[in-house]
Amino acid sequence: MTDKDFCLSSYIAFRYIWRDGVDFAEGFQHKNYRPADDSQRIAVTTSADIDHEIQRQFDALYEKYDSIGILLSGGMDSANLAAYLKPGSHAYTFNSTSGVFDADVQRARTYCAKWQLRHHLIDITMDDYERYTPIVMRHKFAPVHSIEPQIYKAAELAKADGVQLMIVGESADLIFGGMDKLISPCWTFDAFVKRYTFLDPGLVLTHPVSQAELFEPYRIGADGIDVSRFMDDVFAIESSGSYLNAFGAAWMPYYDPYARLVMAEPLDMERVRGGEPKYLVRGLYAIKYPELEIPFKIPMPRPVDAVFANWQGPQRPEFRSDIPMHDLTGNQKWQLWCAERFLDMLHA
Repeated sequence: MTDKDFCLSSYIAFRYIWRDGVDFAEGFQHKNYRPADDSQRIAVTTSADIDHEIQRQFDALYEKYDSIGILLSGGMDSANLAAYLKPGSHAYTFNSTSGVFDADVQRARTYCAKWQLRHHLIDITMDDYERYTPIVMRHKFAPVHSIEPQIYKAAELAKADGVQLMIVGESADLIFGGMDKLISPCWTFDAFVKRYTFLDPGLVLTHPVSQAELFEPYRIGADGIDVSRFMDDVFAIESSGSYLNAFGAAWMPYYDPYARLVMAEPLDMERVRGGEPKYLVRGLYAIKYPELEIPFKIPMPRPVDAVFANWQGPQRPEFRSDIPMHDLTGNQKWQLWCAERFLDMLHA
């Protein structure tokens, strides 16, 4: 069925259309990705277990591919995976003339120097968003996450360099207890709904549709919520789907070694709340980089704050005319810009 108002509200709130079978228009069937369940993954107990299993995966990959590249940030997830690449492999780090990536770039350079990787910096500008966003939107049949045009550009450059498979570390947060600011607090139901809603559709849309139904299956009692199950079910689709779509649009295979693993023992929330999110992944970083301080979480950076700093907001009738643009983050402005571009494309 088609329901433009629902789809637009879902994207604004969650950055993807969560309800299967509901689309913006006829012929625009959006694609959602569901990761493998735990029964299909390899259980690990220690950082050494992760090291062993990831090495085994890379050994198998190198039997199939001659050239493997990596999306490399300054954080520990992708840094760990860089350690398994052969010297001379290509590593791609996002960059921006705004300078917002400087710390990320410096750490990535350190990793590449250690493992003798060929390091490529990928500048991301408004011209890139203009050029690549329509491509990834057409492939998804929906507006997209702000990371997708960047990934698409990286995939195209990697193909030109002869890379046959790209490595990403996107699943480490979900599987090993990252996202600590989301999973650590003892949320009430309403507080979590407010926190997880990236942008309130009622604030920006002329015909907003309530998205409360997404959260209800995870309600516990009168005012609790099963955050862990919500993250496994909902966040996994939104996050992994961005990578699947962007690489798919570029016809570039990609692989996430973390996605093949699962913790054998329940996550120790005391360690997470005590300042040790992803403690098993942190342990692997200490194995691979004993000379470096373990970094705190560094999300894959996007220059949206700088690029959209002076954007005045959407003009289409689907959007309110009184949106408080000065109160929005760069990522929220991106969502409005992308949604408007998608609607322009839809009605062209």
